[in-house]
Order: sequence, then C-alpha cells, then structure tokens
Amino acid sequence: MIKKALLALAATVAMSATQAAPDKTECIAPAKPGGGFDLTCKLAQGGLQGGNFIDSPMRVTYMPGGIGAVAYNTVIAQRPDEAGTIVAFSGGSLLNLAIGKFGRYGVNDVKWLGTAGADYGAIIVRADSPFQSLKDLMAALKADPTSVVFGAGGSVGSQDWMKSALVAKAAGVDFKSMRYVAFEGGGEAMTALQGGHVKVYSGDASEVAAHLKGGRVRVLGILSADRLPGELSAIPTAKEQGYDVQWPIIRGFYVGPKVADADYAWWVATFDKMLVSPEFAKLREAQGLFPFDMTGAKLDAYVKERVKHYAELAKEFGMVAQ
Repeated sequence: MIKKALLALAATVAMSATQAAPDKTECIAPAKPGGGFDLTCKLAQGGLQGGNFIDSPMRVTYMPGGIGAVAYNTVIAQRPDEAGTIVAFSGGSLLNLAIGKFGRYGVNDVKWLGTAGADYGAIIVRADSPFQSLKDLMAALKADPTSVVFGAGGSVGSQDWMKSALVAKAAGVDFKSMRYVAFEGGGEAMTALQGGHVKVYSGDASEVAAHLKGGRVRVLGILSADRLPGELSAIPTAKEQGYDVQWPIIRGFYVGPKVADADYAWWVATFDKMLVSPEFAKLREAQGLFPFDMTGAKLDAYVKERVKHYAELAKEFGMVAQ
C-alpha cells in the first residue's frame, strides 16, 4: 500500500514538473457575489496571481444555487474536462452532498483539489452570561433543555443548527427538546444574542474577534481538535473541556472529473507551494480563516470521510440521507 502511494506521488511530481499552467484560469463561486464562496475564489485568485503561479489574471464567475449544487452538476455534466477551471466548495457543500441535495452525483464524481483554509464552530454567550464555561452550559441543558435558547444563522438541518444539536447531544439531551431560533445570518444572530433574545449563539470562530475586543461576548469553547492560533489561543476547545464536539468549516476547491491527470497534478503541486507561502498566509488571515492545508489524495480522503460522517449525523438527527 505504501509502495503504491509513493509511486503515485512520484508520478504526480513528475507530471507537475513538466506541465505548464493553463492558458486561462477561472474560479467558479457557486453563489452570488459576496459571501463565503466569493471569498474562497478571491483567496485563490490573490494567492495564485500574487505568487506568480499563473501568467494572466484568474477570472471569478458566479453560479448560485443550492449551496453549490448547481455548479457541481454543471461542471460534471457540461464542463468536466476544463483544465483551467476550479470550483469553490465549503463544509456546507459537503453536508448537502451527504444528504442528497446535489442530485444524482456523489462525492466520487469530481476531483478534489486543495483547501484555502478553515473556520471552526464556536459556542458564544453574552459577556454577562451566567455560563462561565462549557460545563456550566451543559449542566443547565441537562437540568432543563427548555431553559437554554440557541440561536444561529441557519434553519434546522443547517451547519449552525448541527453545531447546536451536537452540543445538546454532548449534554445528554435529545435534540428535539432543544430550543433553537433561526436567523437570516450570523450578524442577526449575534445581535439577538447581545439583545438577550437568545442565550447561546452557535457561530464561527472568525466572527468573534472584534466582539471579544469590545467585551460584549464570551466564547465558551471552540469546536476544533486543537486550540486556534493568534487572538483566540486563550480559548479552550470543547474537546479539552471533556466534550468531543468538533465542527471544522473548510473552504476549498475541486476540478471536473475528466480533467487530465497532468493538469490535475499541476494544480495540486501549485497549491502545495501556494499554501505554505507567507504571502498566502497574510491573505488568509485577512479573510478571517485559519490554516488548513490539504491537497490531492489527502484532501480526497478527508472529504469522503466528512461526507460519510455528515450522512451518519443526518440519519441520527432525522434528516434525509442517501
């Protein structure tokens, strides 16, 4: 098995060394301008152009629909072999792929390329909340699930709802007993938290830095395997507090299923170089993302593991899964 992997790696390196960059490059953002997919494409655009990995500017185009479903189906069915086209995806894309919202295509129908970075779930309360730790929140949930109102920017079944449901599960509470209020977005949910309309906001780590500086909120736990770097390094993870709840929100790219192996190898090798460059690290930090460097076969394995995990969660929480 190891020998095969080494041979495959050697072949990839050999192909990428001789393969030239595509004449024209494009990043498809599967949404309207603005938002996470646009940010993901702009990161690739800035990193590739700034690092002189491509000769001409990368074009960003928009293909909204179904948190990536329209773009996924279009690239596979109509544009499967475009060497210069990469498509942005997110953890939300993988969740929807897992529960069958991408139609007849599955996780094996594209070539997973590389990441741009990641965000992580965060359990946030007001600065004056009686919950001083995740343990306090769990105790309150266990004593009376109806006494704790969660709020977030997504309806039942969304990523933010899943974070709340997993916290409830970790407290030994049936998610059906959990009180949850859906908002249009994270900004509305944060406003509701500060106004006292909800007690807990299951948001994202990248959102809280500015609010922490203002002393308006407190983060009870980060839903990552390890502590995050920088300003959030003092905040413990849920895992280290005894609750193994993790929710990475990755942002990355895939290419069409019929893109030539040599072209795919060029993209993988180029991302490997771009992701470790100091210039890209600055771009990523400016967009509020954290390091999460993964490409090629490693990303392919990770994506497939995540989709399987999300499908299992979907069944557990009563959502429709393939």
